[in-house]
Amino acid sequence: MTSLFPEVTINGVTIASAAIAAEAQNHTAPAGKPGLAWRRAARALIIREAMLQEARRVGMTAEPQELAPGRRETEDEALIRALMEERIVPAPVSEDAMRATYDAAPDRFRAPDLWQVSHILYAARPDDTAARALAREGAARALSRLAANPDAFGRIAAEQSDCPSRGAGGQLGQIGPGETVPEFEAALADMAEGTICPDPVETRFGLHVIRMDACAKGAIRPFDAVRDEIAAALEKAAWAQAAQAFTAALLAGATVTGLDPMQPIH
Repeated sequence: MTSLFPEVTINGVTIASAAIAAEAQNHTAPAGKPGLAWRRAARALIIREAMLQEARRVGMTAEPQELAPGRRETEDEALIRALMEERIVPAPVSEDAMRATYDAAPDRFRAPDLWQVSHILYAARPDDTAARALAREGAARALSRLAANPDAFGRIAAEQSDCPSRGAGGQLGQIGPGETVPEFEAALADMAEGTICPDPVETRFGLHVIRMDACAKGAIRPFDAVRDEIAAALEKAAWAQAAQAFTAALLAGATVTGLDPMQPIH
């Protein structure tokens, strides 16, 4: 590392190359760009050292706390936590700000859609090419039959589906977002009530012929129902903004060599 990257110091204290290399394992970077992870790691350690120096400058002390069973803070971690608790004071979130956030885009607070769905499954493992081809053919034949007689869906499901729902004519009941695999859910999002998906839907389970029996669009939840959710999001954003300002002020007053921590790292 020392032959590839410059020595990094802050206020005369050297950040060891080995420490930067170890920290770089925690920072992602595109393939072929190891320098990006190194710079991100170096900046993180510069900020850490700046906080430790500031805590020591003002004579701050802190008792390490237990983070988890058998895991306690180091003395340095305790100092940084205490400094941040004292210096990072986010702006309070007002009721007006919460209301403005809600009013700006109430559709963001819509309850999940609910779907009443039936399907016919032609099971095939993703790695079984032959079975996959047969499943695709079976689903295509079913869709051809249904194009001529949509009412045959339940009968075809009972005869051919590899899902236990065949006993109920393929009916899966009411499902919502996140309750099925992504490919299946994506198909439901584009289907109108009372229609059959024109193409088989492929998932890791096999090929599905899907019918949308009913769809209940999620209603926009009232402000009072989502107030705490909005407050939490705004408080998190306010803390991040205050932390960024605190970090920027620390770095602005520091003498750093080997890296400009004030510059964005892309």
